[in-house]
Amino acid sequence: MSAGSKLSKTAKGGAPAAVPEIPVSNVEKAAEYYVNVLGFHFDWGNDAGGIGGISQGDCRIFLTNPAFRQSYATGGPATVWLNLNSREEVDELYCRWQQSGAKIVSPPEDKPWHLREFRVSDLDGNQLRVFYDFSRELSHESV
Repeated sequence: MSAGSKLSKTAKGGAPAAVPEIPVSNVEKAAEYYVNVLGFHFDWGNDAGGIGGISQGDCRIFLTNPAFRQSYATGGPATVWLNLNSREEVDELYCRWQQSGAKIVSPPEDKPWHLREFRVSDLDGNQLRVFYDFSRELSHESV
């Protein structure tokens, strides 16, 4: 390897980005909700194959139907935490998803555990828990 080449995070000992698997009853119907309501992109897959990939920015999610999950003994429903960079981003995404008809479970709120978060549900009862960790701001204030 040349001195000028760059190593990936994983090659340097870091962990790759996690890609959650969300159990759904139908890959195509679930993908339609994630695309049309939550603004994701449908990348690949179909219900016949049992798995599909969706993405939005750096976030990737796999949707899997019962036949696919049965062969791997996985189930659901699932909760996926989406980490944003500020309180403002949390509130902006909430407004965007609320306006597009997302199934809001709870609105944005600063929690006692120092996360600003809100929750939405998909058609199969899985939840996306969107948050910003403001604990670092608190530690800076106390210094």
